[in-house]
Amino acid sequence: MAKKDELDPETEALIAWCTEVEGFLVAGGATVHQAQDHIEEQIEWFTDLFFDGLSPEEAAKEALA
Repeated sequence: MAKKDELDPETEALIAWCTEVEGFLVAGGATVHQAQDHIEEQIEWFTDLFFDGLSPEEAAKEALA
């Protein structure tokens, strides 16, 4: 049984993906704080994009559109 602190591989992958999205949002003109806030506020939407197979760059472009 996994420890309570451990994340499943899918959750780890989503977090890593969101971190990459954050980088693209910052490159597109957002501050780190703005990018993090946006991802947190729209996490369900970003999660859907992740499971739809969008790359972090594609997701950031969608967010900046």
